[in-house]
Amino acid sequence: MAYAGPGRGGFRGGLGSCGGRGSRGRGRGRGGRKRGDTSYQIGTKQARAGQRTRFKAFVAIGDNNGHIGLSVKCSKEIATAIRGPIVLAKLSVGPVRRGYWGNKIGKPHTYVSTSWHWHCICPVPKKLLMMAGIDDFYTSTRGSILTLGNFAKATYSSIVKTYAYSGPVERFALGSARYKQFSDFLADKPSARHHIDA
Repeated sequence: MAYAGPGRGGFRGGLGSCGGRGSRGRGRGRGGRKRGDTSYQIGTKQARAGQRTRFKAFVAIGDNNGHIGLSVKCSKEIATAIRGPIVLAKLSVGPVRRGYWGNKIGKPHTYVSTSWHWHCICPVPKKLLMMAGIDDFYTSTRGSILTLGNFAKATYSSIVKTYAYSGPVERFALGSARYKQFSDFLADKPSARHHIDA
């Protein structure tokens, strides 16, 4: 895939860089309403019959209250490339766990392993985490973050996997093991056990 440049929804602008609405913006989001951002890139391939141009669209949907969805589609036409992932992103919406990381002061905040604060963070995870409803977060990355598709998929995967681990609230005390009573019996002194004198 060829680099599309920042003016056409390329890698460097992140999700929502092309917009399609110009200076009008996207409007204000409401609490229960899902908001979406679309970014697309143009890829060309040299074939025997000439150049073949394809459009690859990335669509992220979130309600800013604990739900996020992401989808990607590649097509020959821009309308098909954008319409298809909108439906798929709505179908792939998943819950996001928001909890306390470090201490329980203030609003819930989450650690997502994908620099610090708003002014340094890359635009892709910033946009996805904001759409998921996570306001206070810390992210870390390794490797290349210039490919929008891979970086967006990795961030979405790590956001959805926040339900894979249990927080301190969900942890519960395990009861005694099934064979605990027998191990206690065997650990006692031999005099306490029944002896059979012959």
